Amino acid sequence: MESKISNPHDKFFKAVFSNEQHAKDFLSLYLPDELLKTLDFSTLRIIKDSFVEKELKEYFSDLLYQVKLKNEPVYIYCLFEHKSYPDRFTGFQLLRYMTKIWEQIIQQSRARGSLPIIVPMVIYHGTTPWKAGTKFNDLFEISSDYLQRYIPDFTYHLYDISHLNDDEIKGAVLLRATLLTMKYIFSPDLRKHLDKIFGIFQDLISRKTGLEYLEILLRYLVNASDLISREDIERALKSIPEGEKIMPTIAEEWKKEGFEQGIQKGIQQGIQKGIQQGIQKGIREGLLEAVELGLKLKFGTKGLKIYPRIRKLKEVDQLRSIKEAIEVAKDLSEIEELI
Repeated sequence: MESKISNPHDKFFKAVFSNEQHAKDFLSLYLPDELLKTLDFSTLRIIKDSFVEKELKEYFSDLLYQVKLKNEPVYIYCLFEHKSYPDRFTGFQLLRYMTKIWEQIIQQSRARGSLPIIVPMVIYHGTTPWKAGTKFNDLFEISSDYLQRYIPDFTYHLYDISHLNDDEIKGAVLLRATLLTMKYIFSPDLRKHLDKIFGIFQDLISRKTGLEYLEILLRYLVNASDLISREDIERALKSIPEGEKIMPTIAEEWKKEGFEQGIQKGIQQGIQKGIQQGIQKGIREGLLEAVELGLKLKFGTKGLKIYPRIRKLKEVDQLRSIKEAIEVAKDLSEIEELI
């Protein structure tokens, strides 16, 4: 079984959206109509490279697609954010990854005298609504129109899954099941929506692809959520045709992968948890030291007055966001917004 430490969100996202048909289905439904009219999706292909740094893979996954516009390549870059709250500096992350893509194209001599267009898209499923802007220049305080010319700018398309109504989630069977699962994976309501998610498979359950995808979905549910039990999954499976026939196979898979290892698994998890907690504690303390030093150097004693509030924060990714924000913030209020 995939460890919860090894990012099940990334594995699930890649397993689904690396399929060209699922990618076409998603992009054709959720990109703007004006853009869709110009793109030839019959030419879509997936670029396997990832541009997210190793230390950030806990929070982001990415996929790059190439599609033709009048025989010229256009790239669609999808960044999947795993955080439970929006990161104000997502636009900055996008710019970094887009620059990496252009660098790679130049190195491979594919630029042909001009750079190809990259359409950035963010997929988000956190519990906190996305209130960050979707324009890069939202990160700047612009005091005059003249200064505008010095600021790079682009808009990214945001797909906030968690805050859509279920009936707004569209697509073919496997895509809808994927998006519904991603919507509820952090929610206490996940248990009561299992029947709906598994029910989507009724017409596909007898097909090989349906069974293979159901296994991917089950692995994701088991690894990414502590809000449901094996009994919840078994009950939901029984609600669909052939569901009970699948159970012995699923049960054997769980047993083989360590789902029922009992005391031994508990011991191993306890050891691993202790190691992970130690690592997380070390990262947290390192970030706190960096934040304290950054506040002192940039804002002086005024900045240090908010440090006790920051010291109480437990989330490593939130502290990392504050550290990054200090580097570019022009006013202390920008940091206070992240606390």
